Amino acid sequence: MTLKFIIDKKYDLQFSGLWFKKIEIENEYKKLAKYLKYSCSEYQKSWDEIDSKFSKYVEKVTGYKWYYQKYECAISPVHQGISNWGNGAKIVRWWKENAYTQRRITAHELILSHYFEIYLHNYSDSGLSENQIWALAEIAAFALTSMPEAQAFWPWDKRGYYANHNYPQLVDLQVKLQNKFLKRRNFDEYVRAGIKMVKNLDISPNNK
Repeated sequence: MTLKFIIDKKYDLQFSGLWFKKIEIENEYKKLAKYLKYSCSEYQKSWDEIDSKFSKYVEKVTGYKWYYQKYECAISPVHQGISNWGNGAKIVRWWKENAYTQRRITAHELILSHYFEIYLHNYSDSGLSENQIWALAEIAAFALTSMPEAQAFWPWDKRGYYANHNYPQLVDLQVKLQNKFLKRRNFDEYVRAGIKMVKNLDISPNNK
């Protein structure tokens, strides 16, 4: 799997109305044009240093090959991070981070998309809502980006399996699933445990 950073205003504008109005995003693209290009270039240089190793790492831990060989990351002037819920190979990251510290959240967004693909191809008959799948994908991304092997990709980030993030509604389930992840025989066992635990929970990205 390879990741290419791009500028794609048309794709980014699909998410207008979620947090920002279309006109606000259009204005930010005009105002920040040269900075978006700079971030796109610098993010790419940084990511290229880990791209191959990260790709192989995720395949090894999950036991699933990436469902697409080429992924794209659209650099946005407003959206901090958007993953793809099983509908393509594109994510979104905002422009204003350090080129190195952006790695972990970019990896997180890629793993979210990968988890959705795993679920849709192998567990779609489990009866979960999109929000429940999202919750498990987020928690899996926290887990995969916190492993010692992953630490080599962002050695300055000492947070590990952190729970002080933007989704407090996930914390209880995240804590319960940590031991399941650490003691898993394989990733599928971990996925099945998560499906069982999330089924009766009312969780969404918005019920903070």
